[in-house]
Amino acid sequence: MDGGHTLQSEAGFGELLRIRRERIGLTQQVLADHATLSVRAIRDMESGRVQRPRQETVRLLADALRLEGRSRSVFEAAARRQALAEEPRDEPTAPPVARGAIVGREPEIDVLTEALAVHGDRLVTVAGLGGVGKTRLVLEVARRLHLTARWSVRWIDWARQPGMGPERRADLVGAIGARPTLLVLDGADAGVETALLDELFQRCPGLSVLITARVAQPLPGGQVVPLAPLPTPGPELDHDPAALAEVGAVRLLLSHLRRLRPGYRLEPEEAPAVAALCRQLDGLPGALELAAGWSTVLSPRQLVARMADGPFHLGPPPAGFGGRGDVGEALDAAVHRLTLGQRDLLQRLAAEPGDWSGEDAVELSGRPPQESLAAVHELLASGLIRSVPARDGVRFTVLNLCRRLFGGAGAYPVLAAAG
Repeated sequence: MDGGHTLQSEAGFGELLRIRRERIGLTQQVLADHATLSVRAIRDMESGRVQRPRQETVRLLADALRLEGRSRSVFEAAARRQALAEEPRDEPTAPPVARGAIVGREPEIDVLTEALAVHGDRLVTVAGLGGVGKTRLVLEVARRLHLTARWSVRWIDWARQPGMGPERRADLVGAIGARPTLLVLDGADAGVETALLDELFQRCPGLSVLITARVAQPLPGGQVVPLAPLPTPGPELDHDPAALAEVGAVRLLLSHLRRLRPGYRLEPEEAPAVAALCRQLDGLPGALELAAGWSTVLSPRQLVARMADGPFHLGPPPAGFGGRGDVGEALDAAVHRLTLGQRDLLQRLAAEPGDWSGEDAVELSGRPPQESLAAVHELLASGLIRSVPARDGVRFTVLNLCRRLFGGAGAYPVLAAAG
């Protein structure tokens, strides 16, 4: 019997090293020779004077002790536990400061925080359309992990600094060490090298990585969380201001309106226009922020009227929105990333009123079921369609903005908004 379980639960790394050495009859000198280390290094590790053995040193010792399988795993785990236990308890690095409050994303925040802190997921990608609020959501998750779980946060604007050379990688590994750390790669639309992630995970045992991207990159062992726009109100709530104010998209729009128009209240006569505005803009946070930017000169009813021929006719306010993403360009780019078959299906679905099921999409496409359902999956991941509540299974609808893109006016969107 190996006794690995008992050793794992009772022995520290130094004691485990001594037990393994003596079990196969090696002196400290012989083990040092086999592992190409000094006798003093072996002595210091066994006595506990070396509190954070290097990963390469642990590997050399495991090879010299001829450890394999579970015995090797137990040995390496003991070294990692000791490194974590002895890591200096300095202040964890904080995430960047968010510029505004987050509204209507409580379920997504809870799910992501739990996935990382409770379930131990180490690689998660938040994917979605430009302007859907990926960066803001991840900022809130990072803030919560930093404050409640004392994680350090390392934030990299991957869109501006893609890739990571050896020197930069070494600096990052040195800064993270074995601490519980969340590494955020924000805007990784061009992808992230699997080899880089593998190296970081291997050298930083307390590391988790959270990626934001408009299209999720398939990564071994990674989880993908598609981020949909905020829920929008049904027409049955149009004349109920209290109920409207509880819907995610309306909550966000009202928060913007109140900042720009202090004292603003949702009155019954204006409620239908606010609800219609949220529906026309699909609850897309960036588009709602843009619409609110015009509220100092246009009422919600006037905004709805101006967008009667299509939301794309509303340009950005003259000030306060510089350097932001363009929702219209994001839609256009998302459509052009599709294959011809996927784009054809989207155009057919956009012409259909109401919602539809996967089976409806198969029938409408005229293509093999597997191909059609795969296309629906890609449309959902791209953020061009969204799931809707249904009693009889999963159903979907095409974004209103996307319907306008295909329907009509012969122009692509030019709607600027926050990313």
